[in-house]
This record gives sequence, structure tokens and C-alpha cells, in this order.
Amino acid sequence: MIIELFPARPAPRKIRQIVEALRNGEVVIYPTDTCYGMGADIFNKKAIEKVYQIKGIPRTQPFSFICSDLSHISQYARVSDLAYRTLKRYLPGPYTFILEGSRQVPKMMLTKRKTVGIRIPDHPVCIEIVRHLGNPVISTTVSEAEKVFSDPREMAKRFGRVVSVVVDSGIITPEPSSVISLIDDEVKVLRCGKGNCSDFE
Repeated sequence: MIIELFPARPAPRKIRQIVEALRNGEVVIYPTDTCYGMGADIFNKKAIEKVYQIKGIPRTQPFSFICSDLSHISQYARVSDLAYRTLKRYLPGPYTFILEGSRQVPKMMLTKRKTVGIRIPDHPVCIEIVRHLGNPVISTTVSEAEKVFSDPREMAKRFGRVVSVVVDSGIITPEPSSVISLIDDEVKVLRCGKGNCSDFE
């Protein structure tokens, strides 16, 4: 199913449709500020397993996930004063921040070091989806092999049989988020992407 949602004014009825699919353990494709993401409720193990299967990547490679705001992040990660100031300054935005995960995070979402990658994209559609769901949504780029998809209509043709919903918010030219580690209050740039990294170097 393709659901058109315009960022300027995401229709509540359509948001509820997407949230219902996530609650039912379905996989959805949704827009962010960097690319289209493929996601599921982080508390639905079967749905996450399905994303691994669709993407063809090993279970040892944890996904990052999207929170709706800073208070939401504090439920799923240990946020020091320095981390809080950093998150407040740069989010919402095209960054993935690496933090120590809390006990709320399912084990399959943690790295071996018990860390998590968390995003708050600057895109009202995905924020509304997560806010209405009440749980974070995993985030992995809609891609296969060397191709990263930008057109939701093309995604619907390619993944329509394996995902429940493709949210169409127009073409998004994909550019990866910048990944910044804040573990032990040591700021490290792990990947420089769309977000400006100069402040962290």
C-alpha cells in the first residue's frame, strides 16, 4: 500500500494507518531527512527479523532507531550532561548519535558494547509516526546491493510484496547521516555524512 503524506501537514488519519501497521508487526518504508528508511517497532522481534531478511544483512549488525524527542531518547539511552547539550543543539537533524543503551532497549538492538545509534530526523512525517506509535522505530536505508532508492514509487514496485506500507513524501536524494559517538563523553566522528562534522573534529 502506498500512502501519500506531505511533510508540511501530515494527515492524522494516514499517520494512524501507518502506526496500526507497525503495531501489527508490519514493516514500513518512511521518509527521513537523509533518505527513505525501512523500519519496524523495536519491540517486535519478528518484524525486525523480517527487515534483516529483506535487507540480507547479518543479525550481528544492529540497526539504529528513531526517537520522537529528547525525553524519548532518555528512556532508551544513558544521557550525560554533555550528551544532552549536544543532542539538544543538533537534533532534530541529519545525525546518528552513539550512546550507551538503557535496559529498555531489546538485546538484539544493542552492539556488543551495549551501545545504540539514535536519530531524531528533521522530518515531520517520521517524527509523527514515532510519536503516535509511542515506541522507537528501527531505521535502515532502503537499499539493495549498491543501489540506494530515492523514489517511493520505485520502492513500492521493488518491495511492495514484503513491506506493508510505503509512505510517499516525494523523491528524497539519499545522503547518509553523520555518525557521532558520545560514549564516555568522548566525542568522535565515526562517519561524516549530511550533518556538518566540523564542530565535532
